[in-house]
Amino acid sequence: MADLSSRRFDLLVVGGGIIGAGIAELAARHGLAVALVERNDFASGTSSASSKLIHGGLRYLRTGQFALVREALDEVRALSKVVAPHLVRRLRFVLPIYRGGPYGRVPIRGALWSYAGLAGAISERGRMIAPATASELVPSLKVDGLRAAGLYADAQTDDARLCLAVLRGAADAGAVILNRAELVGLEPPVVRVDGRELEVAARAVVNASGPWVDAVRRLEDPAAGASVTLSKGAHLVVEPPAEWDAALTIPLDRTRVAFAIPWAGKLLLGTTDTPFEGDAGEVDASDEDEQQIRAEVGLAVDGLGSTLARFAGVRVLPAGSKETARAARETVFSRGRLGMLSVAGGKLTTYRRIALAALHALRAELDLHRIDRVPRPLPGAAAPDVLAAALARRHGIEPKVAAELASTYGTLASDVLAIGGDLLDARVVYAREREWALTVEDFVRRRTTLALTGGDTPEVRGRVEALLR
Repeated sequence: MADLSSRRFDLLVVGGGIIGAGIAELAARHGLAVALVERNDFASGTSSASSKLIHGGLRYLRTGQFALVREALDEVRALSKVVAPHLVRRLRFVLPIYRGGPYGRVPIRGALWSYAGLAGAISERGRMIAPATASELVPSLKVDGLRAAGLYADAQTDDARLCLAVLRGAADAGAVILNRAELVGLEPPVVRVDGRELEVAARAVVNASGPWVDAVRRLEDPAAGASVTLSKGAHLVVEPPAEWDAALTIPLDRTRVAFAIPWAGKLLLGTTDTPFEGDAGEVDASDEDEQQIRAEVGLAVDGLGSTLARFAGVRVLPAGSKETARAARETVFSRGRLGMLSVAGGKLTTYRRIALAALHALRAELDLHRIDRVPRPLPGAAAPDVLAAALARRHGIEPKVAAELASTYGTLASDVLAIGGDLLDARVVYAREREWALTVEDFVRRRTTLALTGGDTPEVRGRVEALLR
């Protein structure tokens, strides 16, 4: 708080989701003085409520969004190989083709070839597989009417932890990062923290507040209209019916697909795509959403386990999108009368591209002569399998525990283990000291996956609360 009110900044970023985090990290890495404020917790909106996928978006080929797919596939490669290999891991996907379904063998084969071509990786192209091979990869797959299946690769992540890693990168590069800090004025910028109002001196302001982008725009111009449309995406986390070696992409019609994805030892199901009106902070997954998701995934999966958790987030789409499932997943930049740059829309996968575009738009104000587009590792970046073996050997911990730590913290896992004592307690202390965690919900929902995977018990909550005081 002292830094926020006493320093002069080149850039003030409003919004602590993945887009705001990406802009702050990139700007700080270019030597700019950066502050980022978030009125709730970091990644508390859509950036912790996605399908946890880093993917090109095979289905977007159907709607002609080839440039988006090409960009996204480039980012899959950059994130999984350079930027955050501990958090972004390649995953095989099976796309079943059923008799009477929306697609046959020929369109799917063509889509897989196009997907590989856009990625510039024909050697890693998807292929068609027989029903027996598909059911070996996904033992719960329904085989009645199954004619064939496509097999291709994308990647998955822990979205909240990816956002935290980007923020950590920004902080390590000198940025001032503050959650529970709300922008309440713009002439000059004023931030409210713990009931105090602090003036912030900044040459430029970026509004990356996601579904609240228009609310922040109205601080600049009370007459500003709606620039975005919101769509709700709900998900379930269920007990896996069996051990899967691949995820499922299930075509529902000519536009929508459902996913069933092994994630954090459970199965993640989703997603819905319905227009949403109201406060994005109040969005949740309803009983009807759960029934819809189970019915859609149940078209291809037998024996879905019990629901452990359900959650929902909102997608930000261009204003006027009537059919949200068909709307372009594009990013829109706009300027207000005070020069604030507002960023609306985009995908988790392409957060780096969006940050580059935002910084490019601010080049003149920030006197930036050159923008480095080369992917750079985030704090903790490492090959998780190699790191897990080293952690187990060095610290004498179980391989399963070492693997979980490596895929959560990367090389920073050693800092967590250095705290000593009970591992849960060490993780809470680390979250408090190095990851801006202030509440139990911050820890169980965004610093860990406990709230989604059945580990959020009263005993755990009590221990976490005591250590966060």
